[in-house]
Amino acid sequence: MATTLPKVPVVIVGLGWTGGVIAAELTKAGHKVVALERGKARKTEDYYMVHDELRYARRYGLMQDLSKETVTFRNTEKLTALPMRSYGSFLLGEGLGGAGIHWNGQYFRFLPYDFQIYSKTVERYGAKKIPEGMTIQDWGITYDELEPYFDKFEKMAGISGEPEQNPMVGKRSNPFPTPAMKKTPSFTMFEEATKKLGYHPYMMPSGNLSTQYTNPDGIARAACQYCAFCERFGCEYGAKADPVVTVIPVAQQTGNLEIRTESNVTKILNDGKKATGVVYVNTITGEEFEQPADVVILTSYVFNNVRLLLNSKLGKPYDPKSGTGVVGRNYAYQVNGASSVGFYDDQEFNLYAGAGALGMEIDDFNGDNFDHGSLNFIHGAGIRISQAGNRPIDNNSTPKGTPAWGKDFKQASIKYANRVLSVSGQGSNMPWRHHYLDLDPTYKDVYGMPLLRITYDFEDQDRELVKFIASKADEIMKEMKPSKQQTNAELKNYNIIPYQSTHNTGGVVMGSDPSTSVVNTYLQMWDADNVFVIGASAFAHNSGYNPTATVGALSYRAAEGILKYLKTPGSLV
Repeated sequence: MATTLPKVPVVIVGLGWTGGVIAAELTKAGHKVVALERGKARKTEDYYMVHDELRYARRYGLMQDLSKETVTFRNTEKLTALPMRSYGSFLLGEGLGGAGIHWNGQYFRFLPYDFQIYSKTVERYGAKKIPEGMTIQDWGITYDELEPYFDKFEKMAGISGEPEQNPMVGKRSNPFPTPAMKKTPSFTMFEEATKKLGYHPYMMPSGNLSTQYTNPDGIARAACQYCAFCERFGCEYGAKADPVVTVIPVAQQTGNLEIRTESNVTKILNDGKKATGVVYVNTITGEEFEQPADVVILTSYVFNNVRLLLNSKLGKPYDPKSGTGVVGRNYAYQVNGASSVGFYDDQEFNLYAGAGALGMEIDDFNGDNFDHGSLNFIHGAGIRISQAGNRPIDNNSTPKGTPAWGKDFKQASIKYANRVLSVSGQGSNMPWRHHYLDLDPTYKDVYGMPLLRITYDFEDQDRELVKFIASKADEIMKEMKPSKQQTNAELKNYNIIPYQSTHNTGGVVMGSDPSTSVVNTYLQMWDADNVFVIGASAFAHNSGYNPTATVGALSYRAAEGILKYLKTPGSLV
């Protein structure tokens, strides 16, 4: 029997980047907020001198316990989905700060094309360019409308970037608040090669601070030390922007935020038209609580946002057979696999040093920055070189033909430890009618709730994209003059292993039409106006970029909408 608690004005489910931004904005405006986080409390001190690759990179110390909650996966409806029991394709963060703790810091605004992808594609190429079954749609908002919110997130996080405007991306109202990170010798090689080929290289915008910075809320943070422990790790310096060192302290300082950790929300209480609160379980004691609230805000990860709506029977579930319904629709992932690797016999680099967002990129083949008229795909990929830092366990690159063990393997591993560079593409992913998220009919979590099921595979569109981007990566690497070069241009069927990207998107997509979207442009549910669902679950497709910038911008816009709602309840559009 659940214990019913006193009603609160606002309850937030999940306290990562999105929850942190919402909590900060609402509490600064004087509103009382309760934030429920299913993981444990975290602070910067937890990571002091803890460069433990085994604990965090290999044993996933910051990630969700898959023995208690996981997802199931299948490529097609003809297959039986099975649970993901060990980490592979993507990583599900848990604890205060969420995935914002273990992200790399790579920060890219989505392109203007992304937000109007359907209309822009039809305008340039005609409707026949979009293959049957591809369900791309405009997002209901333009880049120009979202630009001020990108700017606000960047000032809060202290994003580092080049002062000059990159001509391949959307226009900016202000320069980045801090300078770009250090340009390494390998980046200079990439820059010279790409410029020679007529492209437009630029330093990767970074959530790893290039210099000391104090943000508009008065939060001061130190500069990155290039220690190479970013992805899958918390930052011991506070140099990597994360919710625990930026927005959450601001909300706490107001006295209006109550954080309850170890509190796993299992259901949204509702009457089909309004939410009345949430049910959550204390993960330590097993006690169940009902938390009534005037406004319910879902700010957890993509899969959990979708699963909570479906398990709570809130919103219309997507039906792939009829193409109707919206919750679970337009799931998309990321298309990687296009790369060219160079081995240098006579040149050594300091590859052991680095940062998660230390890199250089070209966007000449991203979005619609190039002519797709004769190509069998739309959108594209950013092509990049990065230096995240080669940690000892996970990095052992050797040329093809090297034995997998023994003396020759050891010698090659030592020789090339700091002599391998990679130029790779991170590609967009389009939604399809037969790619979706729903509840698994067989498997349940530790609380007896159905797990979320993923039905997804790579398409010919993705394979054509990989071939094209690989040819460009190969071209660039040749100009960088390695001793040996090997290029990957093949994309096989999607599998839940090995690790590929944590950039899952969709399932609660935004838009201007309730028949094809769950939320409006303020991320307010069409079917329950006191419920807001915030995160990459709102993306109608996935771009060739990392999602955090766009998630951050949408969070600030949603916060603005929630403040309007709290003043005058009702639909915001």
